[in-house]
Amino acid sequence: MKVGWEVKLGVLLVLLSALISLVQFLIFHDTQQIFIYLLANIAFLPIQVLFVTLLINRLLESRERMERLKKLNLVIGVFFAEMGTHLLTYLSDLDPKLEMIKADLVVTKDWTGEEFDRVNVKLRGYDYGVDMKKVDLPYLKSFLMEKRRFLMRLSENPNLLEHESFTDLLTAVFHLTEEMAVRKNVTDLPAKDMEHLSADLKRVYTLIVAEWLNYMRHLKDSYPHMFSLAMRTNPFDQTASPIIKS
Repeated sequence: MKVGWEVKLGVLLVLLSALISLVQFLIFHDTQQIFIYLLANIAFLPIQVLFVTLLINRLLESRERMERLKKLNLVIGVFFAEMGTHLLTYLSDLDPKLEMIKADLVVTKDWTGEEFDRVNVKLRGYDYGVDMKKVDLPYLKSFLMEKRRFLMRLSENPNLLEHESFTDLLTAVFHLTEEMAVRKNVTDLPAKDMEHLSADLKRVYTLIVAEWLNYMRHLKDSYPHMFSLAMRTNPFDQTASPIIKS
């Protein structure tokens, strides 16, 4: 029968405790005092076990949550690589007031946490908009329908529950996709219908900018090599190029 390390550790600790008690007896020759300390320690043992259990459980939960968030950030990266960055670029090009925030979104390697916080605060007060006259609805529908199965697979990931803002973004993009899917013809739509789609596009645009900025912050803090590529493909930086020239 193979003895596990837990049993070996338990036996070792019991023997160590007995050895310490023996040394104490040899020095002080007072068995009564030894038993008093022993009973006192036993009395507090349940409380000690409670505190240690709670502490270890909290540490394990924190570690598991960190692991889930790490996996989720990988999912977010896949989203932006597959369709998010392209969708963000397309929608931002249709924003008539983009110049008001464009310079603030040119993220560099010198950005600090305070700079990310400053831009996040500014974005909360920004009135996002999409010029519907410039939207190529047939192209947008084709693009979203092409990514429909990808979105469905992404939405099945259980780790999404850990990230409310990304879940909101995914829901908004999926809703826009479904709106496009149920329209057989997206040309010459009534003004009221265009107004409805405009609200859907604005919702996606608002959420995707905020999520993109948070993802850039995560890359800068944790994955410098991936952040380098993200800077070189920044949709708000017209000088950006994936080609490293110097």
